[in-house]
Amino acid sequence: MSRSPIPPIDPGTLAFDIDGVVADTMLVFVRLAHEKYGLTNLSKQDMLCYNLYDCLGLEKKVIDDLILLTLDEEHTKGIPPVPGAPEVLTELSAAAPLRFITARTGAVSIAQWMFSILPDVPRSKITVIASGSPESKLGILHQLGVRYFVEDRMETCIHLKEAGIEPLVFEQPWNRADPAPGFIRVRDWVQLKECLLPLGANLG
Repeated sequence: MSRSPIPPIDPGTLAFDIDGVVADTMLVFVRLAHEKYGLTNLSKQDMLCYNLYDCLGLEKKVIDDLILLTLDEEHTKGIPPVPGAPEVLTELSAAAPLRFITARTGAVSIAQWMFSILPDVPRSKITVIASGSPESKLGILHQLGVRYFVEDRMETCIHLKEAGIEPLVFEQPWNRADPAPGFIRVRDWVQLKECLLPLGANLG
């Protein structure tokens, strides 16, 4: 899979999605599928498209139930961070405030989760906004003056790019099959750190 080169990015022009980028939310989905429905063969690697109804071969009511459980307040607290995310975000906060835009309908529980994984970052430097839908992210990003957005949903990335915001496609099983020529892809937080923190250190 070809990747466009990542340019140096001013951390002050950047914002992040949460689920699938900072929060490894689908690991909780898989764990609940194992525990509640006995679907022990299910793994994150089976999630080859963002719309789980199209790729998991499960009844709609099962997927609906698992999504609701995964995103509720109780299970949000137990979501593991994506490896490397807390460390890189903590370093990045020395250069610029951290801004997170989630398609969740409410921000309270996921904001508390964010504070818990970033204990060394002042809360005044962390902004979490719930857009309510992927399509509503664009207007918020424009209001904030964001130029780059780290996102795992390919449809959102296409929508943002068409509107002049450069998406960084954070690689997950559900977006790897889309070649998306011309899009910047990020393998992991180590790669993201390489293009952000040298410049961020100079800004700090």
